[in-house]
Amino acid sequence: MKNKKIWIIVTMCVLMMITSLFTGCDTQKSKAANTNTYSGKKPKYVFLFIGDGMAMPQITAAENYLGKLKNTNTPENSKLTFTQFPSQGMATTYDAGSFITDSASAGTAIASGNKTLTGVINMDKDKTKKFTSIAEMAKKEGMKIGIVSSVSLDHATPASFYAHQPTRSNYYDIELELGKSDFNYFAGGGFLASTGKNKDKSDAFEEAKKNGYRVINSKSEFTKLNSKSDKVIAVSPVLDNEKALPYAINKNTEGISLAEFTQKGIEVLDNDKGFFMMIEGGKVDWAGHANDAATSIKEVISYDESIQKAKDFYNKHKDETLIIVTGDHETGGLGIGFAGTDYSTFFDKLSKQSISYDEFTKKVEDYRKNGHTPENAKIEDLLPIIKQYYGLEAMDAATYNDLYKKATDSKSPDKDAASKIGMALSPKDMDDLKTALSQSMLESSERSKDEQAKLLYGGYDPLTMTLTHIMAHKAGVGFTSYAHTGVPVPVFAIGKGQEIFNGYYDNTDIFKKMTSILDLKTE
Repeated sequence: MKNKKIWIIVTMCVLMMITSLFTGCDTQKSKAANTNTYSGKKPKYVFLFIGDGMAMPQITAAENYLGKLKNTNTPENSKLTFTQFPSQGMATTYDAGSFITDSASAGTAIASGNKTLTGVINMDKDKTKKFTSIAEMAKKEGMKIGIVSSVSLDHATPASFYAHQPTRSNYYDIELELGKSDFNYFAGGGFLASTGKNKDKSDAFEEAKKNGYRVINSKSEFTKLNSKSDKVIAVSPVLDNEKALPYAINKNTEGISLAEFTQKGIEVLDNDKGFFMMIEGGKVDWAGHANDAATSIKEVISYDESIQKAKDFYNKHKDETLIIVTGDHETGGLGIGFAGTDYSTFFDKLSKQSISYDEFTKKVEDYRKNGHTPENAKIEDLLPIIKQYYGLEAMDAATYNDLYKKATDSKSPDKDAASKIGMALSPKDMDDLKTALSQSMLESSERSKDEQAKLLYGGYDPLTMTLTHIMAHKAGVGFTSYAHTGVPVPVFAIGKGQEIFNGYYDNTDIFKKMTSILDLKTE
């Protein structure tokens, strides 16, 4: 009896020790997942990738699209490079004045760890105090600095790492700050106001040259850059009207891609003291604003290709490298699912689109400039290019309605009928396109500005927006906004210090985690 009591006591003690051990482990994991403090080896190379306008909906859509292209019979999610990183967290994005941030306040939060108001770059909400960015801190410690973007280099996200302005629209002042930053490598888009808002200032590129920068804008010059090149501003020879790289969906081969700019950045910046490089995939955001699902997906894929360049570098320097991938906010309110397709999605249909919304808008404008008005314009005139660039075809209304009835029969849906109307324009689609065309044939200032027009077109070309919405709905996705939304963004990390990016935290904590990992003294 005595031995039995001893056995029971010993067993209880062992169970208590095991329970305490696991509880302690869970506590330690919890602490590790939410800490901003790192005490391990400092990485020599740090990559920070920011997908502007990119949250889980954009990532999921891209992975579903790639998966669908691989297997058309069953759902398959084809992972991107960065979604396979071992550490994954989520970050809130609200700023000092709103639950829905913009790229300036979000960029400031990530770059300097401070909340500010929408539109403000690296200054407090009173617009009196300037913040120091992590790139500026790393530069003082001897690291080389690279800033790369698929949009103009004076845009809000890249500017958040070197500029300090009360408003993001002070492009010329931002450009002058770029030229005085002493950073080593700027690459991607150009300047939006290189001679000032009124075109009466000295050229910002020339001012940068006075500070020792070399400005290049040709592929041949770009190819020659190497580790001996310093203080470079490399601008793609092919830019759109907003001084940004063309959308990936348009397959431009004359310019320089974000992946190429990233790879060259590694070559230029590599040195004994290491580097910090911020790379922005800026046009995920622009495609989201325009509710262009196919273009957004192709931008995410292009962005992932640039991350793969960093991953290749990491594979050779695993003990010295950290890669962080995140977004600044979500754009468009993209949802995977649409009322018209119930629980079904058809991402492969987006592969039929071969042009971005802005390029198609140019074709609509050409049609208008050729003398077409709301009175004489005919959607039939544009059906050939709609089929060419979107894969959408007109179908006789009676035929369509008959096939639709067969395809949606609750007892015995006809798959062949569903296939036939898969990329067909319904009678409603045709009516919507005709209404939109009449608006597109007006000068922008003359178009309807009522609530209905705002919801349907969001200030973009009406015909183009109608087509992007039809394509999204065909694929089984939809948008709720032409602006940003307030959902959290994911954070992915691999390399030295990766573990402290697990958990759920604020976007300002990304800065705090990076400065701790790099052992940088903050203000």
